[in-house]
Amino acid sequence: MIRAQTFTGTPLDWTGQTQGVWVDAQGATPEELARLQAAFPLNRLALEDALEQGHWSRAEVYPEHAFVTIRSFARPADADEFTERLSLFLYPDAVLTLSSAGTRALEAVWGLVGRESVNTASEIGYELLDQTADTFFTLADALEGRVEALEERVFTDGRRNPVAEVFALKHVLAQGRRLSTDAREAVTLLVRHAGGTTAELVRYRDVLDSFTRVSSRLDGLRDFLTSLLDLHLNLQSQRMNEVMRTLTAVSVIFLPLTFLAGVWGMNFQHMPELHTRFGYAFAWASFLLIGGLLAAYFKRRGWW
Repeated sequence: MIRAQTFTGTPLDWTGQTQGVWVDAQGATPEELARLQAAFPLNRLALEDALEQGHWSRAEVYPEHAFVTIRSFARPADADEFTERLSLFLYPDAVLTLSSAGTRALEAVWGLVGRESVNTASEIGYELLDQTADTFFTLADALEGRVEALEERVFTDGRRNPVAEVFALKHVLAQGRRLSTDAREAVTLLVRHAGGTTAELVRYRDVLDSFTRVSSRLDGLRDFLTSLLDLHLNLQSQRMNEVMRTLTAVSVIFLPLTFLAGVWGMNFQHMPELHTRFGYAFAWASFLLIGGLLAAYFKRRGWW
């Protein structure tokens, strides 16, 4: 599907216009690609990169045009691993975008064209890159919410093991960190080699700063998850120590009782305690007194 609109925001049926127009091709057929190649000078290497499935983010300035392809998350608010990719061919007075089925940034910018701040090729390119950077911030916000909820569960629900969820989040974070770093490097190359006015370069540097900041946020979340995992292991170790301390206190209480029961359980003939009228009651009283004193002592010391 090919759609087009002028820089004033007016939609039109694309019939080969190459000036003052933004042409967007989604899931283009071979026939549609042939029409685009006949109208626009497309560098062969750039077109191959744009059509290759799973290609990483990169940028290059060719004699025919500037080229950027950016991979981002398709559903950043859900913090899943599904991605989408947008390729931009930037001409002095035209923009060509290629994608398999559109992107979030593409649809957001499509409705902005023709307004005061979006009416040139460089401004459209900037907005597309900026909106793509915003999807990474949306991902970071979603991941921060999940990490905070996980942190609360670590402190309040010691029975639930968070290790699997921690590693699942770290997997998404690693992917987000890789994609944002690739995008940052692509924009860096565009800023370094693309021509244009000072205002245009300032816009691209703003996008570069956005990708840098979101990479730092993802790095911070990754480090926080590592600390959270260490905290969980420490809490588990602490709980185990408390259980062992309680079991040890109980064992110490029963140790003298077991000793007395063993002594009085010997079958020697001359044991005066065995023939005492109140020997059984005395034995129980000894057990309760010793056990009670030890229990009170351990309780006072906070050992159970």
